[in-house]
Amino acid sequence: MRIDVLTLFPEVLSPFLSASMVARAQAKSRVSIQCTNFRDFAHDRHRTVDDRPFGGGAGMLLACGPVFAAIEALEAQAQQSPHRILLTPQGEPFNQDIAVELSRYPWLLLICGRYEGFDDRIRSGLTVRELSVGDYVLSGGEIPAMTIIDAVVRLLPGVLGDEHSTQEESFMDGGLEYPQYTRPREFRGMKVPEVLLSGDHARIAAWRQEQALERTKARRPDLLSVRVQAVEASS
Repeated sequence: MRIDVLTLFPEVLSPFLSASMVARAQAKSRVSIQCTNFRDFAHDRHRTVDDRPFGGGAGMLLACGPVFAAIEALEAQAQQSPHRILLTPQGEPFNQDIAVELSRYPWLLLICGRYEGFDDRIRSGLTVRELSVGDYVLSGGEIPAMTIIDAVVRLLPGVLGDEHSTQEESFMDGGLEYPQYTRPREFRGMKVPEVLLSGDHARIAAWRQEQALERTKARRPDLLSVRVQAVEASS
């Protein structure tokens, strides 16, 4: 997979891209990630990328020219087209299902906003998919870009040591994950549930399914209908 990030602040992503799972995925050649500063595609000597909104209002908007020019330059390097993603609070909510979907594309192009947002012709003039990572305001699209990269890259074949681990995580079947424990068996009076020490894999599987359902009901009842459907389908 190839991932390109268009951003005014590539230095924000550098530590993230050079550490942990994402770094290992790049070292294994499972993914190639590069950042492009669209300020490099500004056409004036001040490298201007923003301007005041027509009609007045607070703040500055990212202008069309540098964004279009950067995208066109990147896409001219390849014979295929990327799946373009505009990171904006107006987009569809990003979730695990979308992460799974995005992991199947060979090339993602993440476009990070700044300031008061984009000139709307960036939306209308480009074929983009708008995604949001939550109902709150951030300074720019770099943190959402890292969120999406992390969620997607870990799903690529060969990235994680255990290929089954992603299948049992929260949200993969529409609900939350069951509680898990490791050594010691008892810590400050808190004991590991006996069923997990029984060696009875059928009982353990049933307990985990029940616990996941109860946890989803208590903490995320909005996910319950999806979780119930998944449990019924597996029974």
